[in-house]
Amino acid sequence: MTALDLSSPVAVVGTGTMGQGIAQVALVAGHPVRLYDAAPGRAREAAAAIGARLDRLVEKERLTAADRDAARARLLPVEELTGLAGCALVVEAVLERLDIKQELFRALEDVVPDDCLLATNTSSLSVTAIGGALRLPGRFVGLHFFNPAPLLPLVEVVSGSATDVTSATRAYETARAWGKTPVACADTPGFIVNRVARPFYAEAFAVYESQGADPATIDAVLRESGGFRMGPFELTDLIGQDVNESVTHSVWRSFFQDARFTPSLAQRRLVESGRLGRKTGRGWYDHADGAERPEPHTADPAEPPAYVIAEGGLGPASELLALIREAGVEVRERDEDGGTRLVLPGGGKLVLADGRTTAEFRDVVHFDLALDYRGATRIALSHARHTSPAAVAEATGLFQALGKKVSVIGDVPGMIVARTVARIVDLAVEAVARGVATEDDVDTAMRLGVNYPLGPFEWSRRLGRGWAGELLDELHGIDPSGRCAPSLALHQYACAADEREDTP
Repeated sequence: MTALDLSSPVAVVGTGTMGQGIAQVALVAGHPVRLYDAAPGRAREAAAAIGARLDRLVEKERLTAADRDAARARLLPVEELTGLAGCALVVEAVLERLDIKQELFRALEDVVPDDCLLATNTSSLSVTAIGGALRLPGRFVGLHFFNPAPLLPLVEVVSGSATDVTSATRAYETARAWGKTPVACADTPGFIVNRVARPFYAEAFAVYESQGADPATIDAVLRESGGFRMGPFELTDLIGQDVNESVTHSVWRSFFQDARFTPSLAQRRLVESGRLGRKTGRGWYDHADGAERPEPHTADPAEPPAYVIAEGGLGPASELLALIREAGVEVRERDEDGGTRLVLPGGGKLVLADGRTTAEFRDVVHFDLALDYRGATRIALSHARHTSPAAVAEATGLFQALGKKVSVIGDVPGMIVARTVARIVDLAVEAVARGVATEDDVDTAMRLGVNYPLGPFEWSRRLGRGWAGELLDELHGIDPSGRCAPSLALHQYACAADEREDTP
């Protein structure tokens, strides 16, 4: 099954920001496009807005004047649903309510031919449930674009329980012909991106709620150490706290209130207070004109230690040893069974975040995971109240000698980057095990849909298959509520590592 022919008319129902964006994508690809909105006059207004955006593309030399004129000639706003007769594809982008979408598609079935592909752009509702109201549910598919649709490349092509393979394939190939990067997934709460991304927000909010660190510091650590484009507090302010929380609640309810998807009480209070982010002028941060952005916590300068003792290597942080030597700090290596740490001159120990609290040990300072320790500009440290100030000072001075800013946070098990990545890996592995998508499609979706520096399986290959499970086991042991419980799929994934070929 191939993509729709460019002569085939495409319709978009719903002319808000997303509907206009999808229409623009189909239009620039070369299709005749029809716009419909239930509100009188809205389709004409949307057509004018799309025309203005095409003008801007010409000004930026991303589109020729001739192609713009041809695209405008192919764009037709219609005032009645019957104006969509003869279309080969209809994409819906209306209000996120199941009853409204079902009613729309039932009406469309009386208008369009039986071979017309019907698609919903829903981000939170069940594709199966929407299509269940149809006479021919096999032709119904999810086409989930990301906002802004003309710019972001990812499209999740979602097959409902009744979707025909031919329909899903045609939708996939059409999205690819439009210059997008499609990924195929089964109909599951949140699809790929909104399912796997939940811990990026949830873990940051949990650290904040436990008073482990403030929003500015958490955001800075995830950006400057984890390599994420934006931190979760600034990102949810951009998305809208109400929108982000709504998706979280939808996924949580759809998974029968699975503790791993538990919403944040702190975010609930923001929404209740009307602090929805940039659109209201205040969310986690103050966005009023002239408002100062709070600075992340950064430790004062400290003297680096003269030497460190490396016991057993540092696992995923092993590249630190070369950086320490390059900084002029002597590294003395000592074999130690089960040890993966740096011992400081004063007797304190530096240990990579492993899911345990520093309160369990004497003079242990945990340091957080980094995407790239050489390129990271900030490192987070965590310690207990009883940790000696000398150990904290030596640990701080060591990382500052490597050219890093240091953020000292509370005694947070798993810290910030490490626990976030571990939980993302877990949900990704479970999604693949349940047939939601392939490993490659999950990685592609998370890199392109939410700009993650690595896909979950890329992270896992770098850190080791067993790393996430071991960290989550420790977190679950400390907090058996189920929030951080590793999935069975993650355990099986670790046991199926290629290097393990032994049989019982």
